[in-house]
Amino acid sequence: MEITVKDLMIPLEEYATVDQEANLQEAVNSLAEAQEKWGSEGYKHRAILVLGADGGVVGKLSQWDVIRALEPKYDSLFDFKKLSHFGFSADFIKGMVNDHNLWEHPLNDICRAAAMVKVADIMYTPQRDEYVADSASLPQAIHQLIMGRHQSLLVTNGNGNGKIVGILRLSDVFKEVCGRIQACRL
Repeated sequence: MEITVKDLMIPLEEYATVDQEANLQEAVNSLAEAQEKWGSEGYKHRAILVLGADGGVVGKLSQWDVIRALEPKYDSLFDFKKLSHFGFSADFIKGMVNDHNLWEHPLNDICRAAAMVKVADIMYTPQRDEYVADSASLPQAIHQLIMGRHQSLLVTNGNGNGKIVGILRLSDVFKEVCGRIQACRL
């Protein structure tokens, strides 16, 4: 029997979600609640799905998005939504921190900062290649994850209306692949 995306995905109702009108503090609280409620199931949530007015998923907040949002000066440096994976030297990064006075007060006023940041302003809007049908094969999903360098894919239901029903995380796919490797008898 071929394994499908539906077999490995985390259902939407078991994932951390927050309304797009929420602030960053509310989003972090939602993540903590999901960890507490579903942590015993082995889920280690690392992102928060953002829901629109109709209750559908309109975006994602990653750990990176949450932390970056706490230093507003980053917005004046780059358009982070257009940047892909690049590497900077340690000297360049150290120079930027000093030259732009980044993280002058890194954690001293974090509560106020988190309450002032709106989720809608910092969320990431998934692109077309970040969706996969729940009926898709695991190899197809692996290909999407690898070629797109994605940490997760939003899973749509198989009836064609595009409704998001879950999330497929790279960590869950990795666990499945490693389990199959360990089961090999050479």
